[in-house]
Amino acid sequence: MDRMPMLDLFAGELRRLRTKAGLSQESLGEQISYSASLVASVEQCRRAPREEFTVRCDDALHGEGLLVRIREAILKESLMPWFREWVTIEQEASALCGFEPLVVPGLLQTEGYARALYEGASQLVGDQVEQPLAARLDRQKVLARPNPPLLVAVLDYTVLERPVGGPKVMREQLRHLVEVGRRIKVHLHVVPKGVGAYPGLNGAFVIATPPEGDDIAYLDNQMRGTIVERTVDVNSLRQNWESVRAEALPHGATLKMISEAAEAWT
Repeated sequence: MDRMPMLDLFAGELRRLRTKAGLSQESLGEQISYSASLVASVEQCRRAPREEFTVRCDDALHGEGLLVRIREAILKESLMPWFREWVTIEQEASALCGFEPLVVPGLLQTEGYARALYEGASQLVGDQVEQPLAARLDRQKVLARPNPPLLVAVLDYTVLERPVGGPKVMREQLRHLVEVGRRIKVHLHVVPKGVGAYPGLNGAFVIATPPEGDDIAYLDNQMRGTIVERTVDVNSLRQNWESVRAEALPHGATLKMISEAAEAWT
């Protein structure tokens, strides 16, 4: 993966601000409670800056939000071009209704689970994982804002059984689902094991309801995602959504199932 221009900009501005403050990499590291080697790695574009690291550097070097803003641009840049439009739609939506037959939806993934997916199911290796991983986790802030969207997520039961990252990662991930599922505007549902063939097995999808205008949908596949806007196609997906949700357990029963599944990962 080629180096991103905004990552170069961040590294250069961090170095400039540090030099202007008369600090060595070691001195800055001491001030922000990070190692000098990490400061060096970020300045050499060998590591992507994490959120806490960025905020501490910006505060210590009196960047007035500059480093924070550059990092936000890095996250957008790290998204696939065809996915950037969907992220904007996702961030502005008043409701998100989605089905996932294979893995936990990105908005609900823990860092360990997401990292395991990138390392095991993508062509990214080593530090190449860091930027898209940070971008995925940053998307989750939409659920923590003062007025979050309604999120209704339906999962196939196999999501609870697939050992992504191993037992420890799965236990942490499923406990996180239960925790997030207790939020007032998050509803989780699992299609149980006894259900045979049903429309959701045709693939994952999400339907977003914007503040104004018609619903918009998103389909994912091995090559790239597709935004669906044609009314007839969105209506078809809405029918599939209703069929999938009809097969799923109620929210309360789902949280109980996920909680039990979490403790089974030992």
